[in-house]
Amino acid sequence: MSTPLPATHDPATAPRTRRAQTAGAFRMRLPGLALCTAAGIAATVVGTFLPGVSPLLIAIVVGIVVGNLVPLPQSTAPGITFSAKTVLRAGIVLLGLQVVLGDIVGLGAGMIAVVVAIVALGILGTIAIGRALGMSRVLTVLVACGFSICGAAAVGAVAGVVDPEQKNDEDVVTAVALVVLFGTLMIPLLPLTAGLIGFDSTTAGLWAGGSIHEVAQVVAAGGVLGGGALAVAVIVKLARVLMLAPVIAVLSLQARRTASEDRRASLPPLVPLFVAGFLAMVVVRSFVPVPEAVLTTAGIAQTLLLSTAMFALGLGVKVKALVAVGPRPFVLAALSTLLVAGLALGGILLAT
Repeated sequence: MSTPLPATHDPATAPRTRRAQTAGAFRMRLPGLALCTAAGIAATVVGTFLPGVSPLLIAIVVGIVVGNLVPLPQSTAPGITFSAKTVLRAGIVLLGLQVVLGDIVGLGAGMIAVVVAIVALGILGTIAIGRALGMSRVLTVLVACGFSICGAAAVGAVAGVVDPEQKNDEDVVTAVALVVLFGTLMIPLLPLTAGLIGFDSTTAGLWAGGSIHEVAQVVAAGGVLGGGALAVAVIVKLARVLMLAPVIAVLSLQARRTASEDRRASLPPLVPLFVAGFLAMVVVRSFVPVPEAVLTTAGIAQTLLLSTAMFALGLGVKVKALVAVGPRPFVLAALSTLLVAGLALGGILLAT
């Protein structure tokens, strides 16, 4: 005689159980998610009144200040973690709507080759520098991808592949802090250096797009450069952003080759869902006539999502812990910045 299934396995009750679990998870995340969302909205609003200042930068700086000065209740922790990971990935998906393949193709084969070289050699060179400095592998790869591709968004995206079990969250927040610090320093330094070299606005814009870490930081530097620099800088930067997908695929493949049999099942898919979503948005923007109102709304949503995530990441940046890591991460970040800027400069001079 067969034993009856327990009530918890009754197919009729399964949907109600799943709904209850989902509702419970939402309630747990609500305090922290509400906090981060409010900060993201505030940063987005303030950013509209401060031309040249990125809402993402505002959000992460405020997050660092709050995280170091204000003791937050433990009830906010699940929502903060959700914002730093899941909300960040949603923002990356919408980032794909900024990328138009036709604009990138319009750069020409030479500049496209330069962009590929910047990302590939920037990552490999930074990893080599990190090994020479004795840095941890996870932090080195995060800095390499963040500085070579698209800043904090790349750090968050790559962390899900190189640290799927979230054992090195301190490396993630350290890499984000370094992106903010060194990318922000590039905003005045690159235009100043380009002026000393004697670059015209277009060449300077190409260099800014190929060198600076965050999209928002590129926009700020392009505004400082003036002329036609901003448009060309953003196109080159978005070409680097597009490299996020193949880089994550390569890192995922490498993780599978080196992982033990029992760990492979816990690894993310070769192309994570949010990366597939990012690529889908690139295809939509490139081949579908998307109404301007939809693009505007998506742009606001993307800024809000990424600002929310940046605030959450900022909360995790503890100044005492950052000081305690010593000078090596800062040396790595400085050398990586110089490497990426040097690769971009040399490539642009050859291509133009």
